[in-house]
Amino acid sequence: MEHTVADLEIGEKGIIEELSFVEIPLPLMEMGCIPGKEVTLIQFSPLKDPLYIQVNGSHFAIRRETAEKIILAKRLCDEL
Repeated sequence: MEHTVADLEIGEKGIIEELSFVEIPLPLMEMGCIPGKEVTLIQFSPLKDPLYIQVNGSHFAIRRETAEKIILAKRLCDEL
């Protein structure tokens, strides 16, 4: 079973393995959300959409729909 950014718990980290260049917004990739980078879930809204993440030193909010398309190679168990 694939794990995605949407599967992360607050404070949990993962390594981006794969993403769809067609379905992921270009500005998100330009800010460093690319395979091989570490992503951390910082927080999410009360309805769990959007999610607030950190990638490559940048913090930004993404929709759950987008987070479900960013596949993680592995999840790292680190707390904030």
